[in-house]
Amino acid sequence: MSTPSDGGARDGHESDSRQPAPGGPVGAPLGGGGDRSPRVPDGAATPRPAAGKPGGKKRAGRDLRAAIGVGVGLGVVIVASLFLVKEIFVGVLVVAVAVGLWELTSRLEERRGIRAPLIPLAVGGAAMVIAGYVRGAEGAWVVMALTVLALLAWRMAEAPEGFLKDVSAGVFAAFYVPFLATFVALMLAADDGPWRVMTFLVLTIVSDTGAYAVGWRFGRRKLAPRISPGKTREGLLGAVTFAMVAGALCMHFAIDDGRWWQGLLLGFAVAASATLGDLGESMIKRDLGIKDMGTLLPGHGGIMDRLDSLLPTAPVVWLLLVIFVGSG
Repeated sequence: MSTPSDGGARDGHESDSRQPAPGGPVGAPLGGGGDRSPRVPDGAATPRPAAGKPGGKKRAGRDLRAAIGVGVGLGVVIVASLFLVKEIFVGVLVVAVAVGLWELTSRLEERRGIRAPLIPLAVGGAAMVIAGYVRGAEGAWVVMALTVLALLAWRMAEAPEGFLKDVSAGVFAAFYVPFLATFVALMLAADDGPWRVMTFLVLTIVSDTGAYAVGWRFGRRKLAPRISPGKTREGLLGAVTFAMVAGALCMHFAIDDGRWWQGLLLGFAVAASATLGDLGESMIKRDLGIKDMGTLLPGHGGIMDRLDSLLPTAPVVWLLLVIFVGSG
């Protein structure tokens, strides 16, 4: 995303260093048989480029209508499942984990030839989330260990070449997607679980929105240009401010025995973890040379493109809520 400090999207017209091509008119690029564009008679008006970016190129972007529609649809499903029957939300979480694992392992195989075993990952991931909801953190840890053993055994059935990288990628995927998602199930298991999960979701979304809105309007200084050029320090400040205000409101009105000052701390922590999660996902996608992890959600990309800031934020919110108001 370009900001006023970028000077806009430049096409390099200020430093055009083209040289005459052999047998071509002055100003023709080298090679390609010279300038093949139609000549403009002297005194005629020079054609204007099409609207959009300089040079007649239109700015590429996501389908805003599709993004809003998908976002609203997902929101309805999540809120309905949260406050109707907790077990339905656990099912939604399991499906999200399975799809996220499929996207991640597919991209690893396509771009790097790494074949992390999907079947034991998907089965272990589902069991991990369910165990976290039913048996708590200890149950999640046990299933995580069993999932790693299943990955080792599954991969041993194939040739030894690439064994270490495949298993390492599988362990990373098991921790990154289902294990972190298990903390959402841990929040849900509390007596006021739906409100804890709703607070977690609202604060993460508000943090992302604040970062985008403030960064788009006031962004000047890049936060991590080598990882995510669109992120700015001003955007991070917006994320912190928005999340802290939302945190104070959520802790006061939604969480039993919550205090507004606890919400300020919670919002600050959410803004930090959500930003780190977004940057971490961007680093993975840059390493793989891709823009999105998938195409399942029109206007958004894939499931993993929506979970990037949520996954690392889940254990942070769970822990702080346990410290502030207990496990419920």
